[in-house]
Amino acid sequence: MRRRLRRLNLRLRMALLAIPRKAKLALMASLDVVVIAAALLIAITLNSGNMQWPSEFGSIWYWLIIPPASVPIFMACGLYRQVIRYLGSRAAMQIVVGVGAVSALIPMITFFLDQGVYHAAVMINFFLIATGIIGASRFGMRHFLGATTSRHADRLIIWGAGHTGLQLAQSLHISRQWTPVAFVDDDSALWGRTLQRLPCIAPEKLAAFADRKRVGTIILAMPTATQTQRRRVIDRLEQLGIAIKTVPHMREVLSGQQTQNDIREVPIADLLGRDPVPASDALLRRNITGKTVLVTGAGGSIGSELCRQILSLQPSRLILLERSEFSLYRVEHELRQRITMDYEHVDLPTLVPLLGSAGNSVLIDRLFASWKVDTVYHAAAYKHVPIVEENVAEGIANNTIATWVTAEAALKGGVETFILVSTDKAVRPTNVMGASKRMAEMVLQSLMHRQHGNIKTRYSMVRFGNVLGSSGSVVPLFREQIRQGGPVTVTHPDINRFFMTVEEAVQLVIQAGSMAEGGEVYVLDMGEPMKIRDLAQRMIQLSGHTLQDDDHPMGMISIQYTGLRPGEKLYEELLIGDNVRGTSHPRIMRGNESTPPWERLESWLVSLQAACAVGDCASIRSILNEAVEGYQPGTKIHDLAWQADGANTHHESWANETAALRPNEEHEHNA
Repeated sequence: MRRRLRRLNLRLRMALLAIPRKAKLALMASLDVVVIAAALLIAITLNSGNMQWPSEFGSIWYWLIIPPASVPIFMACGLYRQVIRYLGSRAAMQIVVGVGAVSALIPMITFFLDQGVYHAAVMINFFLIATGIIGASRFGMRHFLGATTSRHADRLIIWGAGHTGLQLAQSLHISRQWTPVAFVDDDSALWGRTLQRLPCIAPEKLAAFADRKRVGTIILAMPTATQTQRRRVIDRLEQLGIAIKTVPHMREVLSGQQTQNDIREVPIADLLGRDPVPASDALLRRNITGKTVLVTGAGGSIGSELCRQILSLQPSRLILLERSEFSLYRVEHELRQRITMDYEHVDLPTLVPLLGSAGNSVLIDRLFASWKVDTVYHAAAYKHVPIVEENVAEGIANNTIATWVTAEAALKGGVETFILVSTDKAVRPTNVMGASKRMAEMVLQSLMHRQHGNIKTRYSMVRFGNVLGSSGSVVPLFREQIRQGGPVTVTHPDINRFFMTVEEAVQLVIQAGSMAEGGEVYVLDMGEPMKIRDLAQRMIQLSGHTLQDDDHPMGMISIQYTGLRPGEKLYEELLIGDNVRGTSHPRIMRGNESTPPWERLESWLVSLQAACAVGDCASIRSILNEAVEGYQPGTKIHDLAWQADGANTHHESWANETAALRPNEEHEHNA
């Protein structure tokens, strides 16, 4: 019987929701006329003490004017603009104002039409009765239409009973996916109170309450909290085995990227628990405001964020160089939208999208000849260690040779500042990607020394570790593996990495570049390194799953160790040697590292360029081994190489090399 009633209610709700909007408004207006007429009759009856029609109120004008007039009055008050399922405190105020205006018609009719004798008690009774019936009907209907939650909806608790939490609870009350059951807040004054029909409990009672109510999710409604505060809360919650989600940070709400009611997974940045240091506006603007700025690799994760932040600092011209057509289209489209929204009352910066490679010397020379570029942020690079390890020639061509081409052209073009976005993998590298970036750093350092004090272009480089959420980050991979039920793959139980958000990293890159005097290596304070194993474990727990290991054989998701990939290090460093000193910024340090003279480096570069042209990977590794301090060529199974037309016959072609592979070797490598 209960099941039949539940199905009947659900069908009725669905039928009401399916009624066209205009039909709903007509139905509401008709019901309001009936309610007003009934309220007037009850008020008059209460005043006279019987159901007889009092002579002093015998005129029909009350009935001809008051009920029909209520519709336009309610319309003017906005009662018919409200969506019943989303009624809130504002709707209650509109009902009070609307019914009050209708009540004022009673003495007006008595005075102007000289009809009967006006009684204040009639108006007061009418106001109270009409307000009660209309309010009860609307909010009752809101509850009826909003009670569409499925029995299988996820029960959740909202951490934070502030404005955002209350607004979120109101939205979730009409959701079929979520069923809010309680608030949790640190404010003891709220404990035991009922907010939005939900109890507010103390954090100490959360575990028992969640277990009793079979809660599957906890949502953090703390948009103004610092990352340190958010991490403290997450640390308290992750042992509960309940999925933790969050609403966006207030800066994302203010920027229009998110709304307060957007529910999402907890950003991994919250696990770092480190609040960004406020940026220096003078440092941010020094190399950008009013200048022509070039960003290479503009469509990448670092390059696109550089473009966003540079645009907000009002350059006169922003040049986007990107070899991927889709990436260039995407970042240009986003930036043009930002210009339309944010630059209505200031001089609009010119946006110049250029499709091409930073290693194309003809394109780069023409670029610097066509525009007077003041500042270059060189972010174009291949950064995936295993891929570059298998594509040595392309990796060197893009990371090292392209940096050389762009840096030389910048010097000829009179660029003031050239900043290379580098990586911690350039320090004593064990892989081709790191060695290629170290060679790129050496190019800038040697070019700086080659100017012999007559400095035209200040070259500097900024080194930092892994960027959360960038392409190649482990975070998206782990999320997908957890979504599929595991296992989560980690290369080694002891491997660790430095992590930083892309927004903070780029902000520090811009500030470090403004400090440049020439030839320095700037390193960013990445905080404490995090073990990848710990990161994977926390992500499993935050998703509401339990870790499966020797101590917890009944867990849901396991961590699987796959072994270090070719060229991968257990630990990353940020500096070669100990020659480091602080700067005016607490998160930026400056180091000076030795580099070979330009003549020697140039000979290596010429040899690398020739080897890349014919795909001579063995020669490339040999040169890197000689030129880059600490580099040890990894064991290779095969290198992708090719034989150019007219190349020396002693170079093996890619076809010959892969044909020589035994089937089991190729299979082992791919695995």
